[in-house]
Amino acid sequence: MSETASTRTPLSPTPRSSLTRSKERGRTDRAELDAVLDAGMVCHLGVVRNGSPVVIPTIYGRDGDTLFLHGSTGSPNMRAAMAHDVSLTVTHVDGIVYARSAMHFSMNYRSAVIHARPVELTDPDERMHALRVIVEQTAPGAWDAVRPPNKKEMAATLVLAVDLTEASVKVRTGGPRDEQADIDTGGVWAGVLPLRQLFDAPIPAADLEAGVEIPAHVRRRCSDTAAAV
Repeated sequence: MSETASTRTPLSPTPRSSLTRSKERGRTDRAELDAVLDAGMVCHLGVVRNGSPVVIPTIYGRDGDTLFLHGSTGSPNMRAAMAHDVSLTVTHVDGIVYARSAMHFSMNYRSAVIHARPVELTDPDERMHALRVIVEQTAPGAWDAVRPPNKKEMAATLVLAVDLTEASVKVRTGGPRDEQADIDTGGVWAGVLPLRQLFDAPIPAADLEAGVEIPAHVRRRCSDTAAAV
């Protein structure tokens, strides 16, 4: 990362990135945007194609104030992403909030929304770096253990850079916000059912040759899960 969180400009809302409801859940510290993005593996990319909105789930990677995406050079959705501004979201659900009233059921979550015009990367070194960032986002340590993309694969891959300047972060924590009358009535359980994402034991490929052990970077992911339980 080229800058530390303490030296970077705080999130500055624009008309389209300003929260309109539950503004108290908004966050302005750019480090909180980093945390939401770094904890995720899949984003939802909203594009306009032939005059209609399309939302695409895709993997991504973050490096500093840039988020990288990739796809096929023949993908109409990826091409559409360069023709107009896009909206990109990442959300983590941390718990289901049970309330005493149906209208007060909720979720604890961390979410980020980014607005930007993606830019195609054409420099070979920048493209390779972006692909490395994407792989390392989902599988830390894997890039150095596998074969890098060859010329044919790179020629078939479109790599986009998304600037993170215009973004918003929204977070909900805590228990239900019940009406006092419902609390006084009693008899209904209220609270939070926490939710976490965990990795199971690795499953080797059906064609994996004998003697190839699970690599350290995969074992570390499993250890992280075990520590979280």
